Order: sequence, then C-alpha cells, then structure tokens
Amino acid sequence: MLKNLLKNKTNLVFIFVILLSLVAIRMYEDVIFYDPFLDYFKTNFTSLPLPNYDAVKLFFSLGFRFYLNSMLSLGLLYLLFRDSKIIKFSTFLYVFFGSILMVAFFFMLKVSGTENKMALFYIRRFIIQPIFVILFIPAFYYQKKIK
Repeated sequence: MLKNLLKNKTNLVFIFVILLSLVAIRMYEDVIFYDPFLDYFKTNFTSLPLPNYDAVKLFFSLGFRFYLNSMLSLGLLYLLFRDSKIIKFSTFLYVFFGSILMVAFFFMLKVSGTENKMALFYIRRFIIQPIFVILFIPAFYYQKKIK
C-alpha cells in the first residue's frame, strides 16, 4: 500500500508539473512565440484589417506551440491512463487534426482571411490551446469505464 501511495504521489506531482507547464505556455505566449494575432484577436478585430505577418515564422511558431501542447498533453494522458493504445491513438489524432488545422488556418488566411475572421479565430484557438486533451480525458475515461 505504501508503494501504491508513493506511486500516486509521484504521478500527482508529474501531473501538476505538466499542468503548470501548460499554464506557463499560455502565460508567456507573447514572449515565447511569434504571433501577431495575439494582440489582434484581443481587440475588436471584426472591424480591423488583418495584421502584417511573416507567414513562415507564423507557421513554425504555431507548429511549435501545437507540438509543445501536444507533447505535454500526451504526457498527461499517459500519466492518467497508462495505456499505450490510448497514447498511440491520441498521437495519431494530434498529427491528423494538427495538420488539418494548420492547412485550414493558412488557407483561410491567404484566400479569405478578411471575410472569415471568426473562423480564423476559432481555428487558431484549436491550434494554440490544449483543447484536445480537455476532450480526450473524459472520452478515454468513459471508454475505460465501459470496458
């Protein structure tokens, strides 16, 4: 029982560190990442023109942020479920959805960014926030309970 309690304490510490890391990414986003849309979407952006941006820097910055959030989220999922099938499936989903979201964001930015600002806002939000882990945890928990 002592080993189990110690193991759970260690897991809780690692979970706390991962959650703290996700919060730190959000808190220091303006320092760590290149994203001219951070300030833009904090304003009344519907009436403003799109900000100037470097597409290559923006692509790598958003990709890096998505990668960091995904790795931390996968670590959190591993600590919560300890199931390699869940991690493999989640990795596939992160790669699949991340690719679709990045292509959609830059396609909309180039083709119809000024007309679809709200769509840009929400696609970017899925890229930069760890929203998928918020969806995956209850889904995998429910799946585990059913089995």
